[in-house]
Amino acid sequence: MTTTAAPEARPAERRTAPAAPTAVRRRRRRRGDALGRTGPSKYLAHAGVWLYVLLLAAPLYYLVISAFKRNTDIFNQPFSPFTPLTFDNFGLAFSQASLGTAMLNSVYVTLGAELVTLLLAIPAAYALARSKGAVGRMVERVFALGFLIPGFAALVPTVLLSISLGLFHTREFLILFLPASALPLTVILLTQAMRAVPAELEESALLDGAGPLRVLWSVYVPLSVPTLTVVAILNFLSFWNEYFFSLVIIGPDAALRTAQVALPTLSIANAAQYGVLAAGIIITLVPAYLVYAVFADKMESAVLAGALKG
Repeated sequence: MTTTAAPEARPAERRTAPAAPTAVRRRRRRRGDALGRTGPSKYLAHAGVWLYVLLLAAPLYYLVISAFKRNTDIFNQPFSPFTPLTFDNFGLAFSQASLGTAMLNSVYVTLGAELVTLLLAIPAAYALARSKGAVGRMVERVFALGFLIPGFAALVPTVLLSISLGLFHTREFLILFLPASALPLTVILLTQAMRAVPAELEESALLDGAGPLRVLWSVYVPLSVPTLTVVAILNFLSFWNEYFFSLVIIGPDAALRTAQVALPTLSIANAAQYGVLAAGIIITLVPAYLVYAVFADKMESAVLAGALKG
């Protein structure tokens, strides 16, 4: 009986074994055909996407082309690139609004606030990620409450605090204040990233004799670089474009004001010189664009990595 059963089982296995890969290939082929089909809905979707892109690109194109035109050409031929172009608007924007000094002040304030934010947020996120008790959860919720406080509500206390510290109309107080608005989001994002670090890596580092600070900088920070890149870019854009508190705290001194505060002076001094104003806007946009262009790939990879983990 054993000799007759074995030959019958082997042909069955030979017949059924190739069937599964063939069925999988057929399903994949049908799925690819379904995805590759064309129809009115597909063309409408593409048309909608391109229309949205054009709606976003049109104002940017108008801003850039206006920066190289005279006023008469801006009004007579607003979108035409074939009018006489000039670079005088950029020189006027630099000289009349002192944009060179203002840009340096913006770099100083932005980088200083960025550094203070990360120096405070990284240890805080590390402590919250390692905490297991109710105190850690309560502290994390306190950070989350920072989203509920509107910025303008802190204006009067902030001004009073800067006066009492003798730092009113200084850039240094702005460097110390701006991280307060960025810490809630930064700490929460970094805490979630550090919680994803495997506990085995920390245990291995502790067995090798590493202390808490060594574990933080050698284990947690390298594995949190994607999230650090995201929060650094978001904070940079927020600090660079900050206007309200910069105007109030730094004051009207042209030697101390940031680029966003100096930019509106062009519309006051040159109420009808729209080309000069457009040139000033482009000058202030260039640093933010360069920072995003350099770190865009890392930011996108961090977002995709988070999506794949979820």
